[in-house]
Amino acid sequence: MASIRDLKKEINSVLGGIIEAVYIVEATQDKKDSKAGTEIIDGAINTFDELMTKVGAKDVSDKKKHFNDIRAEFEKKAKGLADKVNKMAD
Repeated sequence: MASIRDLKKEINSVLGGIIEAVYIVEATQDKKDSKAGTEIIDGAINTFDELMTKVGAKDVSDKKKHFNDIRAEFEKKAKGLADKVNKMAD
């Protein structure tokens, strides 16, 4: 598995990209500050906070399983947010 630092960078990059995509969709479709966009951005921020808290947890007995679980949760939540951005763009 990649290092913890790489996982943190990936989480930051992907969720930041989702937020950026919301702004691009809103700008291209004249939907400034749309309710759907706000919900997606809030979801991305909350996901970031949750995952970073889990990554920084010190009292983990099985680190490999812990980080694999974090990665799986990250992929699931990021895909869900990306799907919402795609629906917003339609």
